[in-house]
Amino acid sequence: MTRNQPLSGNDMPRFAGPGTMMRLPSVTSAEGCDAVFVGIPMDIGTSHRSGTRFGPRQIRAESTMLRPYNMWTKSSPFDRMQVADIGDIATNPFDLLDSVARIESAYDAILAHDAIPLGLGGDHTLALPCLRAIARKHGPVGLIHVDAHADINPNMFGREIAHGTPFRRAVDEGLLDCERVIQIGLRGTGYSDADFDWPRDQGFRVVQAEECWHKSLTPLMKEVRAQMGDGPVYMSFDIDSLDPAFAPGTGTLEIGGLTTHQALEIIRGADGLNLVGCDLVEVSPPYDFEGTTALIAANLLYEMLCILPKGRS
Repeated sequence: MTRNQPLSGNDMPRFAGPGTMMRLPSVTSAEGCDAVFVGIPMDIGTSHRSGTRFGPRQIRAESTMLRPYNMWTKSSPFDRMQVADIGDIATNPFDLLDSVARIESAYDAILAHDAIPLGLGGDHTLALPCLRAIARKHGPVGLIHVDAHADINPNMFGREIAHGTPFRRAVDEGLLDCERVIQIGLRGTGYSDADFDWPRDQGFRVVQAEECWHKSLTPLMKEVRAQMGDGPVYMSFDIDSLDPAFAPGTGTLEIGGLTTHQALEIIRGADGLNLVGCDLVEVSPPYDFEGTTALIAANLLYEMLCILPKGRS
């Protein structure tokens, strides 16, 4: 079988060629694919700085320097999986609930072909429809949620669906195996202890950012692997989990965040888990003046690809 490979910089200059993730072939269906990158351009669910509708396009643009072989982990995902870029979901810029329905439908179609979706966000509202589709296929899943915020608000401005509510709704709808949920990097100011204690009350493990300062997160991820076991796991990675010194191009910044080294430790530390989907959200190019936030996002998505079960030897 001939598998897709990213277009080499020796065949086409990296500043040219297709505008897909890692300059992979573009497809209209996930049929025959083991994994697909899928853009989810939306910011209608944001509460502060917008611009994440441009996130998928900029992540793809900053992915051109990525090469197919991971020099540290020795992973070569394109030799073991058929991977492609399935393009963007046609979200509705005027209707959040319609966008949510469109994302669910698109994910149902991807999952029908047993492809693992890697979502390029887009604001964090998208995690809810992704989890709905994932849970329909796999049942309640474990969750590795990396974020500055818990995103468990009961509502925002009276609305039950927004980028600060997806994991509250996921609990309400029975999409999560709550004893297999961890939230890493939470920090900043809040309204009360309940902002971080409500998840704990549901059975989540909450690791606040201060617990991560000056540490390698490799030992933590050993514990996470034990917590997740063999069951299906979804990874949702908000770029604002990183300190603004690394990732300023996002909408709701909080100081004292994770480093890029720790982000790599988290993702690489999830190797061996039964990952059934991933997303990388909240990249806002209008605030990403040098492109570094989107560059980090592209690299982290590649690292997610490298740990998918189908890509292991």
